[in-house]
Amino acid sequence: MKKILALAAVAGIAGLTACSVSAPAPEETGGSTESPAAVETGASSAAPEPTASGGAALGAKEACERFNSLFADYAAVPAGDANGYEDVYLQAEDAKDTVAGDLQGLFASLSLLAIDQSAAAESGGEAAQASKDAVRDAVFANSATCSAEGVTLKL
Repeated sequence: MKKILALAAVAGIAGLTACSVSAPAPEETGGSTESPAAVETGASSAAPEPTASGGAALGAKEACERFNSLFADYAAVPAGDANGYEDVYLQAEDAKDTVAGDLQGLFASLSLLAIDQSAAAESGGEAAQASKDAVRDAVFANSATCSAEGVTLKL
């Protein structure tokens, strides 16, 4: 079960990494007169929108604060407590569903790290460096967004 969750988390991170920073290429045909701003969706609106599960979406400030809280929970789990890491994984997955855009990467990377550490905790090991790097990269990618909201992301 844990290996399946770990594989799902890795696949999710790979998907987010592949598309989180890419921007659509401008059209060279000249057939469209719409500006890029007119084509964008309302994903950057300031007001929280309901998610597919019916809960309220978190704004950027709340998402950044939630990440800091979950990372502190992750850091507080005793080294051999696989269930503690799984709890953090589940909370990060739930939080991922309440945010949009690049902020999802914060929670996706934390859930990957938590499930990886959970699997490693059973054998007394540590999470893979790639999982740790994914969290670090997500923090750096979202640091400007969170700083603009007055929240400093902490590792």
